[in-house]
Amino acid sequence: MGNKRIDEPTGTEFVGHEWDGIEELDTPMPRWWLWTFYATVVWALIYVILYPAWPLIEKGTEGVLGWTSRGQLAEEMSAADMARQSFREELAVTPLERLPDNADLLQQAVAGGRAAFQIHCVQCHGSGAAGNQELGYPNLNDDDWLWGGDIRAIEYTIVHGIRQPDSSETRTGQMPAFAGAIEGERLDALVDHVLSLSDLAEPNAAGAVIYAENCALCHGATGEGSREFGAPRLNDAIWLRGNSREAVARQILNPRLGMMPAWGERLEPATISMLAAYVHSLGGGEDFVEVAADPAIEVDEQP
Repeated sequence: MGNKRIDEPTGTEFVGHEWDGIEELDTPMPRWWLWTFYATVVWALIYVILYPAWPLIEKGTEGVLGWTSRGQLAEEMSAADMARQSFREELAVTPLERLPDNADLLQQAVAGGRAAFQIHCVQCHGSGAAGNQELGYPNLNDDDWLWGGDIRAIEYTIVHGIRQPDSSETRTGQMPAFAGAIEGERLDALVDHVLSLSDLAEPNAAGAVIYAENCALCHGATGEGSREFGAPRLNDAIWLRGNSREAVARQILNPRLGMMPAWGERLEPATISMLAAYVHSLGGGEDFVEVAADPAIEVDEQP
């Protein structure tokens, strides 16, 4: 006791450490800090008893509450699966044409279709569904549809695909190759007439005659196209393969015909319905087809 040294200004005992003339005081911890520390110790003990805490050789301590993060995740996943199942069941019994009558169901279908599109469709149509003109993948945001743009027509195309030999109901349209039949001046005249249908060139009388003899049957007298044959419109500003003279001439001489997988055997019906709803919602989709007054009556799949 007699060896204790007290700092007179503070009344605090020195601990006896000195460094370069600087000495350390044995200042006691603040009471609030000590009580906080004791509380954390108590809380740690309670936590160890209630929750998993100590790792052992094969597994950890379980805690008296029996709670685990794995168990919580399993419960949340189960709840999410039940919600999705309920949505899919409701979607399965709702005709696509009736989706606008249920705003929540339509919103969920579009959201689900967007996710499915990112998995199955972006490889060709792009993440924004803008397609690829060079490769002939159509833009799904515009108003041009080779086979129809109402939701039923879109669904049919998704199910059966385009030019798929393994699907008996696939959409199939053909265009003959005119290489060797239409060449030189006749080809130039026909290209002039085709471009003139969308005001991209001056009218060509000779080309109009060639068009009427060889093209009007499928593409229409004024280039309005035909969804029965999948023949594109030629009198608007939307071009699947490009609107340059070279692109039009190449398509006349050696047409490049697109293909699309048939997803009917690959995807669940609910997923196909969601994809149809999403594609229809992109902006170019046409009005929902009216259905019979009795909702139980089946609507023909063929647009």
